Amino acid sequence: MLLYVVALISGIILLIWGADRMVAGASVTARNLGVSPMIVGLTVVGFATSAPEILVSVMAALNNVPNLAIGNAIGSNIANIGLVGGMTALLWPLQVNSQTLRRELPVMLAVCILPIFLINDASLNRIEGLFLMCAFAGFTYWIVRLGQRTRGHDTIEAEYASEIPADMQQNLATMRIISGLVLLIGGSKALVWGAENIALELEITNTVLGITVVAVGTSLPELAVSILAARKGEHGLAIGNIIGSNSFNMLVVIGIAATIRPVALDITTTSLHFPVMLAFTVAFFFMTYNYTGIIRISRWAGAALLISFIAYHAYVAVKIF
Repeated sequence: MLLYVVALISGIILLIWGADRMVAGASVTARNLGVSPMIVGLTVVGFATSAPEILVSVMAALNNVPNLAIGNAIGSNIANIGLVGGMTALLWPLQVNSQTLRRELPVMLAVCILPIFLINDASLNRIEGLFLMCAFAGFTYWIVRLGQRTRGHDTIEAEYASEIPADMQQNLATMRIISGLVLLIGGSKALVWGAENIALELEITNTVLGITVVAVGTSLPELAVSILAARKGEHGLAIGNIIGSNSFNMLVVIGIAATIRPVALDITTTSLHFPVMLAFTVAFFFMTYNYTGIIRISRWAGAALLISFIAYHAYVAVKIF
C-alpha cells in the first residue's frame, strides 16, 4: 500500500511540475507565432492547465479504468469551483468587468449540462465520446472567434499578457514543452497505477478515487494559478481559469476516455456525483453572471463554496468507510 501511495503522490507532483512547464513553454511559443495574448489565454493556457486531467484520462482509459477518468473530470470541476474558486475568493474577493468572461459563463453552463443527455443510460460509448470531442472543436472555434472580437477592449487581455514570460527564448520554450510533456506522461502513469491499486486495496471504486484524491491533485495547478493571479489583482485570470478548465474537462477529458474505452458508469456517478457537479456549476453561474458585465465573487460566496466542497467530500468519505 505504501508503494501505491508514493506512486500516487509522486504522480501528482510530476503532473503539477509538468503542467507549469507546459503552460510557460506553450504560451511563449504561441506568442512568438503571432498569436495574441487574448487567444493565448483563452485557448493555449486553458488547454495546458487542463493537461494533467487530459493525460490522466488517456492513461486511465488505456489501462482499462475509464471510470477513473470520468471521476477525475467530474471531481475536478467540483474542485475548481468549490476549492479553487472558494479558497481564492475567501482570500481575495474577486471582481472583474469582462465581456469575454460574461459570454463564456453561459457556455460553460451549457457544456456542463450537455453530458446529461449522454449518460442517461449509465454508459458512454465511442460515438458519444467522439461527439464530445467534436463539441470541443466547436467550442475552441467559438472561443477563438470570441477572443478576436473582444481583443483590444477587454481588461483581461492585459492580465493574460502579463502571465506570458517576456524573457524566454524560443529554444527554452520548446524544451519546456518537451520536458513538460515527459513529466505529464510519467506523472499520469504513476498516478493511474497508484490510484488503481489503492482502489483495489481499499475496495472502493475507481470513480470515487478519481472524484476525490485524483481530482484534487490534478486541480492543484488551477489552484496555484488562481491564487497567484488574485494576489496580484488579476481577478479575470483567476475566474477565467475556472471557466475554461471546467469546459475542457467536460468535453475533452470525458470525450477522450469514452473514445478510447467505452465505459459503464457507476450508479453513484449518475445519482450523486454528476448532480453535485451540476449544482456547483449552477451556483457558480448565478453567483457570477449578470448583464452589467461585472463579475463578482464575494468573500461570503467563496466561504459558502469552500464549505460545500468540504461537506461533499466528508459525505463521500463517510459513505466509503
